[in-house]
Amino acid sequence: MSIVESPVSKVEEIFHKQAAFFHTGKTKDIAFRKQSLKQLFQVLKANESMLNAAIYEDFKKGEFETYVTEIGLIYKELKYFMKHVERWALPSAVPTNLANMPGKSWISPEPFGTSLIIGAWNYPYELTLGPLIPAIAAGNTAVLKPSELAPNASAAMAEVINKHFDPQHIAVQEGAVAEAQALLNQPFDKIFFTGSTQVGKIVMKAAAEHLSHVTLELGGKSPCFVLPDANITLAAKRIVWGKFLNAGQTCIAPDYLLVHESVKAKLVTALKTEIQALHGDNPEESEALIRIINDRHFQRLHQLIDPEKVIFGGQTNPSTRYIAPTLMDHVTWDDAIMQEEIFGPILPILTYSDLSNAKQAVRKLSKPLAFYVFSRSARTAKELTQDMSFGGCTINDTLMHFTNPALPFGGVGASGMGSYHGKAGFACFSNYKSILKKATWFEPFMRYAPYTPFKKKLMKWALE
Repeated sequence: MSIVESPVSKVEEIFHKQAAFFHTGKTKDIAFRKQSLKQLFQVLKANESMLNAAIYEDFKKGEFETYVTEIGLIYKELKYFMKHVERWALPSAVPTNLANMPGKSWISPEPFGTSLIIGAWNYPYELTLGPLIPAIAAGNTAVLKPSELAPNASAAMAEVINKHFDPQHIAVQEGAVAEAQALLNQPFDKIFFTGSTQVGKIVMKAAAEHLSHVTLELGGKSPCFVLPDANITLAAKRIVWGKFLNAGQTCIAPDYLLVHESVKAKLVTALKTEIQALHGDNPEESEALIRIINDRHFQRLHQLIDPEKVIFGGQTNPSTRYIAPTLMDHVTWDDAIMQEEIFGPILPILTYSDLSNAKQAVRKLSKPLAFYVFSRSARTAKELTQDMSFGGCTINDTLMHFTNPALPFGGVGASGMGSYHGKAGFACFSNYKSILKKATWFEPFMRYAPYTPFKKKLMKWALE
């Protein structure tokens, strides 16, 4: 595999070429946008084997899981955009108020212009190429900065994109902190970042220098409530799948469980059963359990495991960055594992007896990116989701709200700013211009001086 690199000194050149290309107006053409989306679909299909091999080298992610959680989602989103982009790009008429009659009003979407997409390592294809889809569909140019923590996936994307697309339109810039900073120094019209809250703050500060429009997709400790009336067997199955998928390295993974005391013992037994069913007696040999991305993250996770509170799993292998699916019980809000987003295959279990107190405890933490509740009562689940603040939610399952293109995906507060997917993604990369057209055959005399009581009466009638 050849690695396409653009040195830091070339970043400014890439930006100016894309800015110049955008001002030709070519990206605003709907046919050009649809052809670019079609081309992206085709080149990804043609290079799927290479993409699979690259991500396996980074953290042992297999072909099936790569398709289900990354490439397949990208294909689906591409088809969705190709079907709808022409309609989304049309101006839409809106009512005109009495004060502006006779006249017409409409809203017209336009691309921001130049866009920078900084991807994340945990789902390197989905979280880098995924945002590229609405960027293209909305008519922007794009520079992609994949995460250097997944170097093989980054190189694969660079090879696929830089080989098949005009760099004036779409380009991949590989590198680490220096390259990212060089990109952030450019006055991009739009910056889309996926990653940690800490780095998100750095991106936000850099964007402020140019007043660039920003979308931040961050993370947080996403709670999972298991209520007394939940289907425990099914809840355990879906929690285990969602928590240990990608070895827990998922921004919307259930970070911890809040289980009612009356069903805790039954749930713990079911969780153990489901982990064994999914990963076997020796999870280290399971094809469905990938590895931790690097030694630094492995050591961080290893330190979060309290051996005295482990009730299942806990085994680690630093030489292969393996951490077994791990359950920790008798966890308190003061434990180390509750002080940060886990982002690994460790599931703390907290118990509650009073739902109001449990909700209050969750509210003391930053607003999460995701929220989960398992309950047979539609009313209780609805009330709980209305009471709490979060980015997105799935009731009686985990992760799956991410897969619906009709649902905007994004966070709130420390878990993010702005949303995308489907039409929300098109809006994310678009500026909506408000336009009013007035008739020339009539002029309302009452808005001009001299101001009289009669004119004021007419204006009140027109405005109120």
